[in-house]
Amino acid sequence: QLQLVESGGGLVQPGGSLRLSCAASGFTLDYYAIGWFRQAPGKEREGVSCISSSGGSTNYADSVKGRFTISRDNAKNTVYLQMNSLKPEDTAVYYCYADWGTVGNYWGQGTQVTVSS
Repeated sequence: QLQLVESGGGLVQPGGSLRLSCAASGFTLDYYAIGWFRQAPGKEREGVSCISSSGGSTNYADSVKGRFTISRDNAKNTVYLQMNSLKPEDTAVYYCYADWGTVGNYWGQGTQVTVSS
């Protein structure tokens, strides 16, 4: 079964950190660009960060620049999102997305991140 599985979400206080993981099963992520998206209640899903298949290129939403870092370990078939200095407005369900153009693309099921004191 081809799937992406996110993990690492949870409840954290403002200013805290979490590291999300996105692991692939049934296929290799080597040739896929990976994006992290999030969706807060009542809001549209928005892009947070993305990384190229080689890991040589990354991009971030302005709202998370300087606080979040995306990385990948192709040997572990996993992509990470390190989130520091978390704010209440970062509260959302976080999804990873694997994209290889017309070859295929996959969404994970999401992991909840709640930033609250």
